Amino acid sequence: MIDPGSEFRVHRQWFDQSAMDVLLGQDFGVAEKDRLYRCLDRVLAHKQDLFLHLQQRWKDLFDAEFDVLLYDLTSTYVEGEAEQNPKAKYGYSRDGRPDCKQVVIALVMTPTGLPLAYEVMDGNTSDKTTLRSFLDKIESLYGKARRVWLMDRGIPTEAVLAEMRAARPETFYLVGTSRAKVQQYEKKWLELPWQKVRESVEVKLFAQDGELYVLAKSEGRQAKEMAMRRKKLARLLRKLRAMRRSCPQRDQLLMRVGAAKTDVGRAFGFVKIHLPTAGQQVTRETFTFQLDKAKLKEAELRDGHYLLRTNLVAEEPDVLWDRYMQLTQIEAAFKCLKSDLGIRPIYHQLEHRVEAHIMVAFLAYCLTVTMKHRLQLHAPGLTPRAVLEKLAAIQMLDVSFPTTDGRRLVMPRYTEPDPEQALLLHQLKFVLPQQPPPRITSAASSAPFPHLKM
Repeated sequence: MIDPGSEFRVHRQWFDQSAMDVLLGQDFGVAEKDRLYRCLDRVLAHKQDLFLHLQQRWKDLFDAEFDVLLYDLTSTYVEGEAEQNPKAKYGYSRDGRPDCKQVVIALVMTPTGLPLAYEVMDGNTSDKTTLRSFLDKIESLYGKARRVWLMDRGIPTEAVLAEMRAARPETFYLVGTSRAKVQQYEKKWLELPWQKVRESVEVKLFAQDGELYVLAKSEGRQAKEMAMRRKKLARLLRKLRAMRRSCPQRDQLLMRVGAAKTDVGRAFGFVKIHLPTAGQQVTRETFTFQLDKAKLKEAELRDGHYLLRTNLVAEEPDVLWDRYMQLTQIEAAFKCLKSDLGIRPIYHQLEHRVEAHIMVAFLAYCLTVTMKHRLQLHAPGLTPRAVLEKLAAIQMLDVSFPTTDGRRLVMPRYTEPDPEQALLLHQLKFVLPQQPPPRITSAASSAPFPHLKM
């Protein structure tokens, strides 16, 4: 969590440049690279027990509740061929690296960011095939209880939702639904009145086959989606104009049009393009394009609309909307794992080492989210990353003095916290250890200058 990196980096750089030898009372051998790899081989067996322990600790520390669960999947890519890892496969890359093999990670967590379980799956795993096993996993680990599952629209299948309604009476769901469903029930929506649930959010409700459908309209989201699409369209039109000027050959033009389509995604479908036929030169007459204004207007009318479905038929619409918006918490968790905690890329080539690497990253995330909750209680307004940056200024120095018999007296000393750091330590109830005792070394093994450690 403090300074993410590979085991090899810990071995070669981080341990030597930190005060971990003093804090642990160990020499450099504790960070020998093969020892670190053997630790990875041993830690994976304790995964289930660790999460059971963490759930109880979070209950004790924060009175955490686990009746509402978020479920989503992400992927992280592997460097190299990973031929010894059967889970490393090509698939839909959420990291924008379709050229690399990957593994898929499925995560269950609470709306407050506390993870309950995760699994590492094959890199080509379809989201729709994963939910049933996780329902069973959570029940086997934590027992049967009333739980509400929040998911994006691409995860549950109709069969699993029907099973949750019929065979799992204590299990409820709130899930996004494709916009095709909006069009399917459009005539029924038109007859219903809007209900205001927030300053800029309105909903319409419709019950059918034991489910409650909630059509939600967010003015803020509508403006955002329209702006994002128009930005992509403006970029696409600029590229097309540039192609008409600089692409005399049709083959070159086709390649650049294909690259532009990949860049702008679905926005490409709002531009009508007429390409030159084989053998024709690229001119204003043979290569034309124009914005499909009618199609764009129709799409903008549906922007900012969400269709939610749930078997919580008695729940208030504003509560359903607030709960669905909590899915952003799991996206924030994936961002933290990938950006702050260095879960990607993965350099290990063995399956169990890859899974152990991911487990270490998740344990670091558990520390991060625990610190986040403590900050909310004792130092609101600060993030875990901000705290680490402030505390990083506390350093340890080896102050060396010569003795009369040719040896050296080495006094390890950490710098005294400044007032801001001291206040932060006090608020978080962190207590720094005692200053390390001095040691005497031979002249040959001592450094001529003070050695600075983080």
